[in-house]
Amino acid sequence: MSSSTGRTTLDVGADGVAIITIINPPVNSLSFDVLYSLKDSCEQALSRQDVKAVVITGAKGKFSGGFDISAFTKIQNKSIQPPKPGFVSLEILSDVVAAARKPFVAAVDGLALGGGLEVAMACHARISTPTAQLGLPELQLGIIPGFGGTQALPRLVGIAKALEMMLTSKPVKGEEALNVGLVDAIVPPNELLNTARRWALDILELKKPWVISYYKTDKLEPLGEAREILKFARAQTRKRAPNLMHPLVCIDVIEEGVVSGARTGLWKEAEAFQSLLESDTCKSLVHFFFAQRGTTKVPGVSDRGLKPRSVKKVAILGGGLMGSGIATALILANYQVILKEINDKFLQAGIDRVKANLKSRVKKGQMSPEKIEKTLALLKGSLDYESFRDVDMVIEAVIENVSLKQQIFSDLEKFCPPHCILASNTSTIDLNLIGEKTRSHDRIIGAHFFSPAHVMPLLEIVRTSKTSPQVIVDLLDVGKKIRKTPVVVGNCTGFAVNRMFFPYTQGALLLVEHGTDIYKIDKAITKFGMPMGPFRLCDLVGFGVAVATGGQFVLNFPERTYKSMLIPLMQEDKRAGETTRRGFYVYDDKRRANPDPEIKKYIEKAREMSGAAIDPKLTILSDKDIVEMIFFPVVNEACRVLDEGIAVKAADLDVSAVMGMGFPPYRGGLIFWADSLGSKYICSRLEEWSNSYGEFFKPCSYLAERAAKGAPLSQMTSPAKSRL
Repeated sequence: MSSSTGRTTLDVGADGVAIITIINPPVNSLSFDVLYSLKDSCEQALSRQDVKAVVITGAKGKFSGGFDISAFTKIQNKSIQPPKPGFVSLEILSDVVAAARKPFVAAVDGLALGGGLEVAMACHARISTPTAQLGLPELQLGIIPGFGGTQALPRLVGIAKALEMMLTSKPVKGEEALNVGLVDAIVPPNELLNTARRWALDILELKKPWVISYYKTDKLEPLGEAREILKFARAQTRKRAPNLMHPLVCIDVIEEGVVSGARTGLWKEAEAFQSLLESDTCKSLVHFFFAQRGTTKVPGVSDRGLKPRSVKKVAILGGGLMGSGIATALILANYQVILKEINDKFLQAGIDRVKANLKSRVKKGQMSPEKIEKTLALLKGSLDYESFRDVDMVIEAVIENVSLKQQIFSDLEKFCPPHCILASNTSTIDLNLIGEKTRSHDRIIGAHFFSPAHVMPLLEIVRTSKTSPQVIVDLLDVGKKIRKTPVVVGNCTGFAVNRMFFPYTQGALLLVEHGTDIYKIDKAITKFGMPMGPFRLCDLVGFGVAVATGGQFVLNFPERTYKSMLIPLMQEDKRAGETTRRGFYVYDDKRRANPDPEIKKYIEKAREMSGAAIDPKLTILSDKDIVEMIFFPVVNEACRVLDEGIAVKAADLDVSAVMGMGFPPYRGGLIFWADSLGSKYICSRLEEWSNSYGEFFKPCSYLAERAAKGAPLSQMTSPAKSRL
């Protein structure tokens, strides 16, 4: 988004109301150009004799999506000089808009997020449409609202609601905004501007209240109660995000305003905003924000001017956990879906799973009960291929069995129309092998969802050397419509996510066999910010899956796998993870995990079998060492994925690690985090461990070359040797 397009316009009507319009497509973001122009327009309106009152609005049905995030990167890398602290919050919004001698009204449609809402809150009244979204999502970027939001929002909606909106980053819609006091009236879009104009004139004639948000106190809870609310919010935040500082800073800044008045609060906000902008957390989250939006840019695919074809009807083969989850995601996005199974019993079970998925959405308040029937009407069951004659896409989600999948794909070729996309949700089998018995290689593609498919946000789109760019463009579009973040990867064992993370469990097993405590490993990894450690994860996915995927790597990369018998030994004893209530942990009735002292005997037996010896150094590892010994092999494997051209760019692997494996987004993603430590450091540690514990840790050439030059891992040289 180039900031040179950003501006505001000023139009004065016969009624004496000046309309200031924010123009910066696509979402009218507040670049510095827009902000300077806004100040200019406001001052002009105030000095003109023919202007009685002012309405601020945004072009094309959107108020403003907030501050231009690309400017953060420019400030951080010093390519632009930011204005002095408080320039927007104090100089423009507080001292020009709020303090004006003429009434200002915000006419809000579409979005008023972040800085956009802060501009609206500086006005003396806000009129909104019912569908407009109003919110302060700044914390998602590692900063706090910086244009006065920490002071204005609590005074308009109360401290408790303001904290909820800021700490969760969740916007409110028009109706709710009216109920909580954030806006003063709700009108249809076609009446928005006229109502706002009249409202501004009514304020002037004292028919409507003239309210300066920063000085409003009737919504603030009494000081004693306010302190309790803030204390509770701090405790909750420390529990929910122990590694993050900026939510606590946000609470401090709100408190400062409540205790010492908004002016003092605005100064504290300005200083805090400035320092948080330079923090690692902010840099990581801004990087991740752009990485997520960049996954659809694929050289040789998205730059050819291809338009996605219309996909209306999708068939899914297999109604198990995966198939039913994919079906759920599709019908929620209004696709017609055919679910095919091999018999009535399995088909009914699959349809029941989809129903259960929808019911759980209703229970969580993500969907209204009335919508269930309408959504389910999009789903049809089938036991044969007859109804496949007009489908636009098929997704195969049956068990991982090569000959079964080959049979299915040759059947599909006979029954589906020639334009139909033939996709497989395989997580381990080579797509060329799956399509071996067909003549349709150009339309065969991997659509690898993560379990549960209707919840997990990532979709790996796997292309072979023969997949046509058109089919990739089509699937990128479907991915976007079903609200997934699609990442295009090449065809290899484990693709990107499972391939990068296969050393994750193996490294953990190596440490355990050499003397590190299982539960200490899980604790350190969780503390680092992963949703769970490697052993708790094995229990969750089940030992069967863990062994099956592990087996693929042992076959394909024998020189760098650590072969441990620990899981097979536990399986012999009918331990299979959480489903059997016994894995690395034991589970009570509420599925709570507790350490199991019996694990020791299996570890001793596994150690005997692999001939590993306890290393005293590994029994007393610090949390930092555990994190590095578990994650550096993952980084090493990610480097191979880049080197082989499986991933298009390093930022795609950052997105894959965060959205596919739960790597903490506030660390920017796997490669971004690795680059913050430096390729030299990572390589030297891996070499040191490789000498002591074998090939598993040996740095690959991609990593070693960058370490030798002190270059970042994200810097891919010439186009990688693509092995698609």
